[in-house]
Amino acid sequence: MSVHETGLKGYTIRDANREDTKQIVQFIRDLADYEGFLHEVKATEEIIEQSVFDEGAANVVMAELDGKPIGFALFFYNFSTFEGRPGLYLEDLYIQPEYRNRGYGKKLLEFLAHKAHSRNCKRFEWWCLDTNTPSYQFYKGLDAEDMVDWTVFRIDGDTLINMSRDFEEGQKG
Repeated sequence: MSVHETGLKGYTIRDANREDTKQIVQFIRDLADYEGFLHEVKATEEIIEQSVFDEGAANVVMAELDGKPIGFALFFYNFSTFEGRPGLYLEDLYIQPEYRNRGYGKKLLEFLAHKAHSRNCKRFEWWCLDTNTPSYQFYKGLDAEDMVDWTVFRIDGDTLINMSRDFEEGQKG
């Protein structure tokens, strides 16, 4: 397990391990609650453990102050065909409220930017809810660019199932 010093007293960032699964799920729930979406969380310890640690679908790092978890980031790598290079996509970043405005979130983003740069990623991206004004202002303060010319699309639920079924039926014909 690699532990990374941040330059902030007692604050480190480390790769998560299976033993962190319960804490990761709690941070996911805390973030969803903060954003007003707790009712939508379906992630369980079993799902996170399998997806992250067995299947490698995402990476997680833990933010710790004096060895105590105070936040996390969950991310994965994607690929830009136009650039011909990978990118790092940040799905979730969370710092507990009592530790905000002390530079911990910024250091976590700097760590991920370093990780992206060291893997030759062209970009480092994430979404921010329009209603999350404090986070939006924080990201703008880092010179992050809001992608106003792009629309996010999603297919899930019954639509995803139906499209998959349509493909399977097409293979038979």
